[in-house]
Amino acid sequence: MADAGDVELDLIAVGAHPDDVEIACGGTLARLARKGYQVGIVDLTDGEPTPASPGPDVRLAEARRAAEILGVAVRINLNLPNRRLFDGFEARIALAKVFRRHRPKIVLGFGGKTVLASPDHYQAMLITDAAVFYSRLTKWDEHFDGLPVHTVVNQLGFPIALHGLDLPEASGYIVADIGGTLAVKLDAVRAYATQFPAAKAGIFGAIETMNRHHGLTAGFEAGELFMTYRTVGVDDLIRWASPAHARS
Repeated sequence: MADAGDVELDLIAVGAHPDDVEIACGGTLARLARKGYQVGIVDLTDGEPTPASPGPDVRLAEARRAAEILGVAVRINLNLPNRRLFDGFEARIALAKVFRRHRPKIVLGFGGKTVLASPDHYQAMLITDAAVFYSRLTKWDEHFDGLPVHTVVNQLGFPIALHGLDLPEASGYIVADIGGTLAVKLDAVRAYATQFPAAKAGIFGAIETMNRHHGLTAGFEAGELFMTYRTVGVDDLIRWASPAHARS
């Protein structure tokens, strides 16, 4: 994983805590990295304190290891306060600066509340939505350290709930094929030994079951679900609706 610097990225995934992105879309990030795309992760907080972790240094080391497993080019932690994460101007600006510096074409973020889990997830969604907008605003240079404006081409949402198969509300849905990277994703989640000790080993089965279910709905061995915020268009209906036929 390279030094953050000013590396231009194809995609950035935003999580509230280290391990959020791995659980939600780690297979997609691994697959894209293996295709040669430059992908990055932004963790808004360090996720600490947590019951079994000795402190943020250990959690951040786990996050670095997980990023290496996935093949992520850049991982950034904004060090906003865990458990007290709220959508606000400073948080929006901090994330928008990352978008301006690394110029991603696509941003992935939370697609809604995670009921019975951390309220930070919903706040992260609000911060991400605003930062995508702030990134392209002109005549506001004093807030962005001279970084040029940048327009994110597309934004997608991901769910992280593992306790039901109901689809979250959205304009539409996309399933990304992770049949070849499901094992890599699970290895990245296992890198968080402080968060998922033997007593919580069931999380790996839950993740795999959910991903295999979503993959099955799209004809893949495994898949990750993303929510779209606008209608998806095609320029070749045959190729989209029957890709095998289009290739023959």
